[in-house]
Amino acid sequence: MAENYDCIIVGGGPAGLAAALYTARDRLKTLILEKFMPGGQISTTDRIENYPGFDRVGGIELVEKMQKQAAAFGAEIKTGAEVTALKKLNDASLEVACDKDKYFARAVILSPGSDYRKLGVPGEDKFRNAGAGVSYCGTCDAPFFKDKSVAAVGGGNTALEDTLHLCKHAAKVALIHRRDEFRATKVLQEELLAKANEPGSNLIIKYSTVATAIGGGDKVQSVKLKDLKTGREENYPCDGVFIFIGMVPNTGFLKDFVELNNAGYIKCDCAYLRTSVPGVFVAGDCRVGAAMQLATAVGDGVNAAMALKHYFRDPNWWHQPLADELKIKN
Repeated sequence: MAENYDCIIVGGGPAGLAAALYTARDRLKTLILEKFMPGGQISTTDRIENYPGFDRVGGIELVEKMQKQAAAFGAEIKTGAEVTALKKLNDASLEVACDKDKYFARAVILSPGSDYRKLGVPGEDKFRNAGAGVSYCGTCDAPFFKDKSVAAVGGGNTALEDTLHLCKHAAKVALIHRRDEFRATKVLQEELLAKANEPGSNLIIKYSTVATAIGGGDKVQSVKLKDLKTGREENYPCDGVFIFIGMVPNTGFLKDFVELNNAGYIKCDCAYLRTSVPGVFVAGDCRVGAAMQLATAVGDGVNAAMALKHYFRDPNWWHQPLADELKIKN
């Protein structure tokens, strides 16, 4: 027999767990449907030093605390429950399908998260965990490479921003880019080139170059590089490899349900996190404008849970425009 809930949360990462804490504390019958295990990307993070209130905490430890806290207030968590489809019903309720099981709710919070786009080279998975040297977030992990040598791979806005951040911590940074020019905004390119051209700069740029393998023992010791113009290969010594080649939102199952942008991120009103479907909110890294940080994902979950109460009080609230929205002028 299908069960009915006040709120179903799709995804048990930090955004989903934070949302569940708030909805459950409001005595709303809450269900989290998680494809694998709670935590998302944070579960693979060995050390977190930029989450307010914690000098240092392990990803698994933090997730366990968040999970227990939500469950203590009555939130139900189903693992191994991959959501395959959602449907808006005639009575305004929502149907959430997981393989053979179906669940029904008055509102849904989408928090399936996103995954880092991987290089797909030998050594990448081996060194990804436990501080072994492969990272996808310069903002998160740069301090762990203080006075060390690192390589960064990418050429977009995030790649340049995070590479500049790495330069504040690492002794030496090599930016690896497969093309002759960057696709990042002009102002970021200018800032990066200015940094590289400083006397005694710790930044070097390797154009028309790709990383083909990551090597080492227990930790990263080198990255194998190939010059695309000459074919020359080298083993570049380094203590870490940062991969900045984009994110992939986990939203394929939502393609015909809510509006997505061309990259697959869920479109929303970024104040209340309303999507194109009344009663369906979004939180975390899967939405447009997400900062891709643990703290902001948690904030999104809280925001969505708080906004959900407005919808329950008055369903017509969904269609009210933002009264104080700032219109940016050209």
